[in-house]
Amino acid sequence: MKTAIFDLDGTIADTIKDLADAVNHGLKQLGCPEHSVEKYKKMVGNGARKLCLRALPDSRKSEAETLHGLFRAYYDIHYLENTKLYPGIKSTIEQLSVKGVEIAVATNKPQDTAIKVLKNLLPDINFYKILGGCDDRPKKPDPTIIREILSGLPTDNKVFMIGDSNVDIQTAKNAGLISIGCLWGFRSRAELETEGADFIAESADDILNFILR
Repeated sequence: MKTAIFDLDGTIADTIKDLADAVNHGLKQLGCPEHSVEKYKKMVGNGARKLCLRALPDSRKSEAETLHGLFRAYYDIHYLENTKLYPGIKSTIEQLSVKGVEIAVATNKPQDTAIKVLKNLLPDINFYKILGGCDDRPKKPDPTIIREILSGLPTDNKVFMIGDSNVDIQTAKNAGLISIGCLWGFRSRAELETEGADFIAESADDILNFILR
C-alpha cells in the first residue's frame, strides 16, 4: 500500500497572493509597513500566527495576535480570489487515486480554511484525511499530524510527503517518510536540497513517477 501526503500552500495550490493581501490588509489597519508578495514566500510555512509575527516590524511584535485576528477576518472572505491549482496537480492526484494510492493533506493552514480551499478546487477528490493547523495539535515539522493521518492505515504502508519547503522535508524526516520536494512552490531548489529531500519534482508528473515506479 502507498499513501501520498501533500502540503497545500505552494504544493497543491498557489495561495500566496491571497495570503499576502490578507496580511497586508491587517498591517494597513495597524499602520504598519506592507510587504511584497515575493517577500511573503519566505514568511509562510509555519502557520498563520507565525506568518503574522514575521510580517510585523520588530517594534510591533507584541501585536501579532491582533494582526492574526485581522488576517483571519479578511482571509476567510477573500481566500479564493487569486488562489489556483498548480499545473498538472489535479491530474496527478486523480491518477494516484485511480492507482489505489491514499491521498491526504497535512498543512499548517488553519484546518477549516484548508478544507474549504480543497473542496472548492478539488471537489471530486476523495481525500483520506485533510488535517491542518489547530490549537490541539503542534504545527509541522512536528510529526504528530502525520501520525494522526496514518492511524488506522496498514503498517506495511509506503508513505510519501510532498511539499515545497524545508518545513515539509523536516516533517518527512521526523516522521520517517520519503520526501518529495516541489520546485514550483514558494521556496528554492537549494533549500530543498540542503534540507535533504529524497526526490526533487520539477513538475507534477515527476510526483507520479517517483510514487508509482
